[in-house]
Amino acid sequence: MAEEIPSSIYDIKVKDINGNDTDLSSYSGKVLLIVNVASQCGLTNSNYKELNVVYEKYKDKGLEILAFPCNQFAGQEPGNNEEIKEVVCTRFKAEFPIFDKIEVNGKNAAPLYKFLKAKKGGIFGDGIKWNFTKFLVGKDGTVLERYAPTTSPLKIEKDIQKFLEARTANSILADVA
Repeated sequence: MAEEIPSSIYDIKVKDINGNDTDLSSYSGKVLLIVNVASQCGLTNSNYKELNVVYEKYKDKGLEILAFPCNQFAGQEPGNNEEIKEVVCTRFKAEFPIFDKIEVNGKNAAPLYKFLKAKKGGIFGDGIKWNFTKFLVGKDGTVLERYAPTTSPLKIEKDIQKFLEARTANSILADVA
């Protein structure tokens, strides 16, 4: 029997990098950029640098970046949570929330990633293809966009602005239709 996908992102609980439970409902009303990250990927330096720029610019306007370390792609996030925290906070100076290391694909995929993939599949199937796949979630919890690992966080900025200014995602989607 297939595992049931939560009806809302706000029904999902995750663990932060320190192992504390976090209800994603605490982010209700904010625009979320959810990213699977890795410390030793060729995309790491540019992504962390640009995620920091975007976060600094929009954190006070209602954006949260939620980073989920993952070691499923070429073993590029091999450390434990304490080591990951040290690298991310010291080397990359990330100020946005970093969460528990998870799996994003397969039978052990985290419920959050099962939800995200069910709502926004990729061009070549639903599976996450590599580190730094990004999902943009609206203030009402609607999964709005999915971006490839090679999509620069700065290239997503216009979408972030648009959804921060929107009352709800549904109002924007109605305008586009």
